[in-house]
Amino acid sequence: SEPLTWPPVAAQAASLLEEAADLLVLHRDFAAAVERCEAGCDSLGPGSGTSPVPESSAEVKCSLCVVGIQALAEMNRWREVLSWVLQYYHLPERLPPKVLELCILLYSKVKEPQVMLEVGSSWLRDQTNRGLPEYGGLLELCLLHVLLPLGRFKEAEELVRSCDLLDSEQQQTFLGAICESRRQWAQREEMHSAAEEQEDTATETLLGALSQKLLTVLTLLRRALRSMSSHLCLLPYKKMLLATFLLYLVVVRLDPASPTSLPFIYKLVQLFRQAWAAVFSPVHRSPVKD
Repeated sequence: SEPLTWPPVAAQAASLLEEAADLLVLHRDFAAAVERCEAGCDSLGPGSGTSPVPESSAEVKCSLCVVGIQALAEMNRWREVLSWVLQYYHLPERLPPKVLELCILLYSKVKEPQVMLEVGSSWLRDQTNRGLPEYGGLLELCLLHVLLPLGRFKEAEELVRSCDLLDSEQQQTFLGAICESRRQWAQREEMHSAAEEQEDTATETLLGALSQKLLTVLTLLRRALRSMSSHLCLLPYKKMLLATFLLYLVVVRLDPASPTSLPFIYKLVQLFRQAWAAVFSPVHRSPVKD
């Protein structure tokens, strides 16, 4: 139920919040739920992101963003979540703790923690946020789900050491978790390097085998070319040239129908037969070499 002390603007936004929650939970109409959340946030005014707002309006606005984030996630539109939220809060430092927590968990679940790296670091370094009771929980959440999964160990240590809100025991707990995460990270890197070395060795072995096969093929090709060259060297070039010349004389200079041309034609035929027998006889075949 709406508190009677709420201003009209906050009451209107609260009504839209109830509609959005019903659409999200009961009707599973996620697109309509996002529309109601946007209408509710717009009804509260654009704001500058730094000017103070009534507590009731801030609470309703935060709840509208929470419902909108859940609806966007249900539609698999999680990539739009951060930009969608920042259009109503403008600065990462002004995000409510609940909204920041939900964004960190969402992007950690989809394996995209780098999206929240700058946003989380900016929020944690803001002096105003350090006075919030949720600061310690968000610090731990950002360490476990953003900084450590990304291997940002130095930044994590600096953030823990610079936090005055943590006592020595809490700092040692966080630093121990960072040290353990660094050890596991180094171990995974070693295993990854070993796997890459094995893969490189297998690749080199495969390339060596392929190179050996290629060398064998080239050797066989060289032998074949040498055999063909030897075979061509044994061809009776002079007889072939002489037969070609006689053919030229018969066709160009002589009349094949004339009786005087018959002896030349007969000799030409005999010469071609001898050349053909010389080329394709077993004598001129290249010997097989081992």
